[in-house]
Amino acid sequence: MMKQPYRIIISGGGTGGHVYPAIAIANAFRDRHPDAEILFVGALGKMEMIRVPEAGYKIVGLWISGIQRSLTLANLKFPFKLIASYWKARSLVRSFRPNVAVGTGGYASGPMMIAATWYKVPTVLQEQNSYAGLTNKQLAGRANTICVAYPNMDKYFPKSKIQMTGNPVRRDIVNLEGKREEALRHFGFDGGLRTVLVLGGSGGARTINESIVAGLDQIVKANIQLIWQTGKVYYENIKAELTGADLRHVRVYDFVKEMDLAYAAANVVISRAGALSISELCLAKKPAVLVPSPNVAEDHQTKNAMALVKEEAAIMITDWQARNTLVEETLKLVRDNDRCTVLSERIGRLGKPRAAEQIVEEIEKLLV
Repeated sequence: MMKQPYRIIISGGGTGGHVYPAIAIANAFRDRHPDAEILFVGALGKMEMIRVPEAGYKIVGLWISGIQRSLTLANLKFPFKLIASYWKARSLVRSFRPNVAVGTGGYASGPMMIAATWYKVPTVLQEQNSYAGLTNKQLAGRANTICVAYPNMDKYFPKSKIQMTGNPVRRDIVNLEGKREEALRHFGFDGGLRTVLVLGGSGGARTINESIVAGLDQIVKANIQLIWQTGKVYYENIKAELTGADLRHVRVYDFVKEMDLAYAAANVVISRAGALSISELCLAKKPAVLVPSPNVAEDHQTKNAMALVKEEAAIMITDWQARNTLVEETLKLVRDNDRCTVLSERIGRLGKPRAAEQIVEEIEKLLV
């Protein structure tokens, strides 16, 4: 009798920090099991509904969202959304009959993973941050295995379930060797000039954007090339603010799809300090100026950044300092070849290029 292809449900999203690890896990699983059937489950209206099909996978959306901090109409709808999403998730489990379900955090992951465990489907959670997300903390008791990227996660999860794998990232970032020339051509840049890549996470970062707008004249005068991902929310306003500016060496995008080329072109990267951003920077081996977001649970981005600063593997500027010092410190770094070399070597030592493969190995242990 012919063996049936494995069927995997992968659920997670809301931000790039949940979506891209999910796609990386799917890619690594398909490498080892080319005939596998992989179904993504996300939240309607969120970025995964676009990014997952772009990566070549089918996705089903649940009517689910997070709880707002203030009393709003959206909060009143939350219990109804949760119940509707849970029943749809149960229907998906019954019809798709997965061998394993994988959750990477975010709104949709909760009802999907609860539905999977109800039908006794083995489950794997992947937690990206040093401070565990609410969804994963609530699901931990039901999960078979929990893959983490930071030590001491047993304060959130049962120690017996934890596997230290690191964060899986987009596979095209793992090997940037030989891509610089292609990257410079792609962005229309001069190989003789230094390049700075500006990132604010998948949604953009107001402080970083405002700092770059304020310091753009300095960047232009320094003859530095700029790849600037503003985030969709900020893009139109920033384009309007830049009317009449000298943008010959500046490329402004709401979202950069070709992240491997952006990293390959960059000499220095300005970034938030989310777990996925940190993991990508480590694998890309790029000198980085980190501006942790202050609007996250337990200030975990500062903890992420400080872990690198202690290893002399990155520079950190606080959110409140950024408007005054970010551009100045970045220009100082991009001109200092020796310091860039040291930062590149040290951040590269912290990378975990086999994270996705290790998570797949944990999934394979549960396949039935």
